[in-house]
Amino acid sequence: MGFRRRIPESPKVDLTPMIDVVFLLLIFFMISTTFIEKPGLTIDLPQTGSDSIIKENKEVHVYLTDKGEVFLQRRKVTLDELTAQLRSYKPDQARQTTFLLMADRNALHGQVIRLMDIAKQAGFSQLAIATDPDRNTTSGQEAKEK
Repeated sequence: MGFRRRIPESPKVDLTPMIDVVFLLLIFFMISTTFIEKPGLTIDLPQTGSDSIIKENKEVHVYLTDKGEVFLQRRKVTLDELTAQLRSYKPDQARQTTFLLMADRNALHGQVIRLMDIAKQAGFSQLAIATDPDRNTTSGQEAKEK
């Protein structure tokens, strides 16, 4: 009886499942990555030595450029329009909302105070001024000691 001898096939590795897994991981990391949102305006914030984070969910963003232009939620407005928009908030809603002022470091002090006064008159009791952390110090305590 003569049996034919089988020629063994060389093993083949199918890379398709591995490529699928790599692409799925790539898509997962692309979707789950958080992006830092910067306003479309060029505002050079002053620096501070302490790190503070606002934990309020409701914020009204007001930008003041070094040229004195005022933006409400990235829309250019006049001071009268800003006043009208802020007064449109109900008193309870205004008290629970944070007025976040992002003023350029070269903005005039009087303009900053005027925007803060407008917010106060509209009923906002929580005021925050945005700053960039000071790159030269590691904590606010070290900044106070210097």
